[in-house]
Amino acid sequence: MAAFSEFLSRLLTMTLLFFTLLFLELAKLCRSVTKYSDKRIITDTQYVNLIEQKYPTVCFSRHQHRPASECAVCLSEFHEGESVRGLRCGHVFHKDCLDKWLQQGFATCPLCRTQVLSDEVVRGYRRQRNPTLLDDSEEETMYVFSALLHTNGLHGMF
Repeated sequence: MAAFSEFLSRLLTMTLLFFTLLFLELAKLCRSVTKYSDKRIITDTQYVNLIEQKYPTVCFSRHQHRPASECAVCLSEFHEGESVRGLRCGHVFHKDCLDKWLQQGFATCPLCRTQVLSDEVVRGYRRQRNPTLLDDSEEETMYVFSALLHTNGLHGMF
């Protein structure tokens, strides 16, 4: 009789787990359908164009960029006529160095971490580069599932 009671207890726990995960998946589906328009994907070309619009490329001139002597990304000195980008924070970098930094998904100045691009733009770009990235609802599902697995009721089942 104790074995049967244990079996029913585990069956109930598994059923609750199943319906909880089913509910979370349905909630995630509803949320993704309603938020689909907010999940804009930004292509490489659009991303580079946004960078160029916000921070146009200029030619380095010792007279214009007096305090800047070297690029903090590659640690090379600036030479007259090189393509550079200046950020709002005042830091200057080689155009290619800053573009590579920003294309890795960083939205900040490499030196002072001042925000360079909006979080929404960077999320859209990351989504295009890696479509399997988890959104918030998938992270919630994984968290709940992990919590359920490690509660006293389910710990010995798996």
